[in-house]
Amino acid sequence: MAELSQTETGTAALPAEAVAAVEVDVSSLMPGMSLVVQWRGKPVVVRNRTEKEIKDGRAVSLAELKDSVARNANLPADAPAIDANRTAPGKEAWIVMVQVCTHSGCIPVGQQGEFGGWLCPCHGSQYDTAGRIRKGPAPENMAVPVFQFISDTRIRIG
Repeated sequence: MAELSQTETGTAALPAEAVAAVEVDVSSLMPGMSLVVQWRGKPVVVRNRTEKEIKDGRAVSLAELKDSVARNANLPADAPAIDANRTAPGKEAWIVMVQVCTHSGCIPVGQQGEFGGWLCPCHGSQYDTAGRIRKGPAPENMAVPVFQFISDTRIRIG
């Protein structure tokens, strides 16, 4: 277990390895459920998508997207933003992404807006069920951090 250390200002600080990765138990997340964890000071949403959400995400062509790049840290930087490139291979129901609007850093609200994904309350950006920007001022899809399933019920982020 990592120990806290004191910073120069006297406040407690976690060692780098304590914030570099976080493990998440997803055993209780049924389809349609989400949870948010903190990773590197940012909210990361983990969602077990429903069959409809997966179907809707797969039905979107690249031509319909404002940002055609996956923004998935697990893939090459130029990977296309198809639904499968926003998930982990073999785990297409699961979305793991930094829940921060790419326009001005607000926190989008889940399962809102025209596309059934996330709606940013600050300026109205709308993301689909794969976290891809579909409408509004946000320029990019929400980022997918480095993550991996370490078991059927545990995900390591970072």
